[in-house]
This record gives sequence, structure tokens and C-alpha cells, in this order.
Amino acid sequence: MTDSTTLARDVLRALVEAGVREVVLAPGSRNAPLAFAAHDAAEAGALRLHTRLDERTAGFLALGLTKGGSRAAVVCTSGTAVANLHPAMLEAAHAGVALVAVTADRPMRLRGTSANQTTRQPGIFGPDVAGFDLAAEDTLPDDLDVADRPVHLNLQLDEPLMPDGAWTDPPGRAERRGSAWRRTDEPVTIPTGPRTLVVAGDDAGPPARVLAEQAGWPLLAEPSSGSRTGENAIRTYRLLLAGELGERVERAVVFGHPTLSRPVTRLLGRADVEVWARAPEPGVATRRPFEVARTFSTARADADDADWLAEWKAADADVSRRLDTLLAAEPGVTPHEVAGAVSAAVPPDGLLVVGASSPIRDLDLMVAKYAVGDRRKVIANRGLAGIDGTVSTAIGAALGRPSSRAFALMGDVTFLHDTTGLMLGPVEERPDLTIVVANDDGGSIFTMLEQGAVEYADRYDRLFGLPHGVDLAALCAATRTPHWRVESLPELQQALASPNGGIEVVEVRVRRHDRRALDERIRGLVATT
Repeated sequence: MTDSTTLARDVLRALVEAGVREVVLAPGSRNAPLAFAAHDAAEAGALRLHTRLDERTAGFLALGLTKGGSRAAVVCTSGTAVANLHPAMLEAAHAGVALVAVTADRPMRLRGTSANQTTRQPGIFGPDVAGFDLAAEDTLPDDLDVADRPVHLNLQLDEPLMPDGAWTDPPGRAERRGSAWRRTDEPVTIPTGPRTLVVAGDDAGPPARVLAEQAGWPLLAEPSSGSRTGENAIRTYRLLLAGELGERVERAVVFGHPTLSRPVTRLLGRADVEVWARAPEPGVATRRPFEVARTFSTARADADDADWLAEWKAADADVSRRLDTLLAAEPGVTPHEVAGAVSAAVPPDGLLVVGASSPIRDLDLMVAKYAVGDRRKVIANRGLAGIDGTVSTAIGAALGRPSSRAFALMGDVTFLHDTTGLMLGPVEERPDLTIVVANDDGGSIFTMLEQGAVEYADRYDRLFGLPHGVDLAALCAATRTPHWRVESLPELQQALASPNGGIEVVEVRVRRHDRRALDERIRGLVATT
């Protein structure tokens, strides 16, 4: 048996033993030993094999599979192929997702000799990714089950690359293991006293809701927090923080990775707000760090705390009512209504993957009131909050997590950024996934930021808006992806209620020219302090 074949098979066996149940393969020559080993392991029932022609798409598919609960490894050849995994590995590193990259490389003797497709691959993903540079004679690391960061296995594969015999003892069928590798810490007692909010960022999980309800505190939960349920969740918190209630906050207890809202970032940076957090966020002065536990204890809420929560609930109900009235009076369908319709369509045990930029912020204001215990899962790539690979992440999440119904919500630029995610081979597994694209022909989020001010209108489209005029229906037709185009909220609701099965795209035309004015009207619902 060749050295490269032995190394590839040893690595595949170790990955299966470490809990990897999915392998995403991007074709190449140097990674042929890994391709054959993955095929044999899949035939033996040890894992599922997926193939993609684009390494960036492959990386985000593996990321989505892992975030969906089925741990994945992505395999590619050498050179620029490895560089194309960088966006997914960076997202995994910053989101704490245990994604595995297995990259083929030339043997050590060819490095630094200008050999074809040879660059410095060890350490290419930076210090936040555990890296191993392995040759055939090396002993495999025994810590592939690392729990809190991604792993890069760089394999020095020498010729011959083709196996010279069958793999007679590939790893056998194993129970599929989900993402049960997160640590549980001892309970932490948080005293009552100051006027407190619970802030739940990405991947915060149910403990944020439990603590908020136990202590009688308002819950400010991002859509992908896993905490946006129960009676204490405040829908319009982003608006209310700019008003008198926000000014009176004295303490914040932070779970997860809050990245979505400037008002929350400003709150956590205020010198007069005491912050308890699992780990310091960049730029936030965290005075009382603590480790997240699955259970908490706190004294019972006193009368002041009860009044504090009641004030937030009353203000939230009032602003929510006026927000819905404002949006209903707008001509056409607004991007907020698109987000609200998608959120309402997600059933119990359903899945929603949300793209970065405007859609997740629109969803933040429009999340339907979900019941505790319904097991809806909302996923977003918030580690670095990029628009890369969202289609592939959604497909991976839908394949990795059995769901009653799976949706993805994203903008048109995000969709265009990963159209290769729709290019699946004829034998590739296709989940039932409805991708909703809010199409405003360019990047509208910048209209709501400083560069969207009227004094920059003469250069805005050229520098930031970038209208593209792409015919999404024709693009979908090129990949044989079913496509609906809808122009109204009832049409959208009908499309969401009538899935055709497989991967389909629902395009909703929304306007961009007055997005800044609409945002100003929404923010004006709460008087600023």
C-alpha cells in the first residue's frame, strides 16, 4: 500500500472516531488519496460524502452541516484551493464552530522550490485554528476531538497518489453524533439589585431565557441566539434602547456573541453600565466576567425589578403595534414584512438560516412570537458576519439537522455571492429548502449608515449600492433551481405555504430608493434621549 493512501485512510479513520459524520470533497489531483478513502468510508456507512466543485462553497457547506448538528470535514487539494477555505475557517474560528479542514500538500522536499501548486499551507488559517502538518511517517494527533475551535490537517501526500488495493477495513457505521461537545460549567449566582437586562447574542442558547425569567429581567435576544422565546423577550429592544428606558439601564448580563445592533454595542460600552459576560467582547470593558453555565441561581426579583420588566413589556407592546401599522401603510412589500412572513412560516422543529447585512436586522424587529420548547433553530454566520457562503451554509444546515421545514432568508447580493452553492451534481443529496431572496438590486444596508447621507448621493451607487440588474430567474434556470417571483405579501405567504420540495428560490422584489427614510421613520417611533 502506498504511503499517501495509508496516511489518507488513517486520517479518515481518526476523523470518524472523533465524531465526524460528514465529508465535503472538492475535486483535485493531490487530494486523490483522501477522495478514495472518503468514498470507501461512505460506502461502509461511516459518513456521508458530499462533493462540490468550488472550495469556498464546500467550506461553507461543511460549516452549515456542523452548525446544523452533524460534524463535518472539508477536503481539498493544494494551492489556491486551500486559500478558498479561508472565509469558512475564519467564520468557524470566530463563531467557535469545530470545523475540520483537511488539505492536500506536496511533500516537504518540494516546498520552497517553486513546485506547481505549492505554497506555505501550514498555519495558513492563523493562530485561532489548531494546525497539524503531517507526513506519512508522522504519528496522528490524538486531540482531533478538540471542542472549542476548528482544526486544520495539512497532509504531505507524495506520489503515487492512487490506491493500489481496496480498503478492506474502513471504519464501520456509527451513530450520528450531534454538537454535544460544548462544556458545562458550575452554576453562577448573579445578585439582584440594579436595573438589569439580559443580552443574548449569537448561539447564546436557552440559559439566557431561563435566567431572564428566573430573575424577572427583560431579555434582549438576537434572532440566532436560541433564546428568542418566552414572555420576557423584547421584540423592539433595538429601538427602545435609544429612549428613556435604555438610559436607565444599570447592568447587562451577556450571553453568546452579540454583534447585530449598534445600540447594544453602545450599551455594553457605557461607563455607567455594569457588565457581566462570558468573555470580553472586543472594545467592551467587561467588569465582571463569568463562565456560562447551564443552570443559574439568583435571588427572587423584588418589587422594583418587577416594575422594571413591566415597563419594558408595556413599551415593547406599544412600539410593536405602531411599527406594524407603519409597515402596513407602506406601498408594496417592505423587507421587514418579508422577514416577518418568513419568521411566521417556520413551524415547530423548523430551521431558518439568515444572511448577514439587512435581512437579519429586519428579522430582529419582526421575529414571530415563538413558544418555548418548539425547537425552532435559527442559524446565522455571526462570527465575522460576512455574506460569504450563505447559500451553502443553508444547504449544509438543512442536510445536517432533520427539520419539519427549512428556510433561508438573504438579500440579493448575498445570494449572488454564493450562486455556486446551487451547482450540485446529479447524485448529490438535496434537502427540502426554501431560499427567500429580498431583492432590492444592490446593497441597501449602506443607505442606513453614514455613507448613505444625502451629501454622498452622487457617488453612492458607484461606491456602495452597486445595482447589478441580474435576472435571478434566469440564473436559477441555469442551475435547474425552481424559482418564484412575488410582488406582494399575500403572494409571498402563499409561496411560503406551498413548498415544491427540494431546493427552491422565492424572489421578493423590494424597493431600495427610500430605505433610509423608512429606517428613520422606524427609529422615530421611540423618542431619543
